[in-house]
Amino acid sequence: MQRKLLILAGLLICILTNAQTEKKTRLGFLLSPQISWMSSDESAVSSNGSLFGYNFGILMDNFFDTNYAFSTGLTINTTGGKLTYDGTAEPELYNDLNTTYRLKYIEVPLSLKLLTNEFHRSRYYGQFGLYTQFNIKATDGDNNSLSKDVNFFDMGYQLGGGMEYSLGGSTFLTIGLIYSGGFIDITKEISDYNIDDKANLKRFTFQFGVIF
Repeated sequence: MQRKLLILAGLLICILTNAQTEKKTRLGFLLSPQISWMSSDESAVSSNGSLFGYNFGILMDNFFDTNYAFSTGLTINTTGGKLTYDGTAEPELYNDLNTTYRLKYIEVPLSLKLLTNEFHRSRYYGQFGLYTQFNIKATDGDNNSLSKDVNFFDMGYQLGGGMEYSLGGSTFLTIGLIYSGGFIDITKEISDYNIDDKANLKRFTFQFGVIF
């Protein structure tokens, strides 16, 4: 499965690189620290802390008007969170289970970006849309594999904004803040505790990059 993902990633990189030659398309590189956490719809499962991670890769803005663009890309997303599974329902059998999820995904976002006109070498933007991501690694706090406990596919929404600062010509430094909220369950049933909850991934991403 990972081999297929790498092939798809290579094809997408080729497409993005070729697309940059078009007049209304630009390519950029991102390196973005982020804070992520997990939440659950089950009262017996509670969030137990956040994790620091990062998101890096390439982006592509395809302009269909002067101030409007479809934005996509391909990034490696290192994220996760901490959950506590309550064992008090049957205390003679179970203690509370504290689990750290350290997750790595290949992420493909798709959003609409709205930009202002340039003013004193700066442009401001807002963006909103969706993201899809595919799990390539899942471990706990002791680096033990959790692949059997984590679903392969995740999807959610993104919204945020930021600034682009001209470095000359068509090169811009971009700085922004993006909030992402998942609406697909990323974990599987905890069979020992008979808990089948819906756990969502959420994060704030502090976006830094260079656009060419």
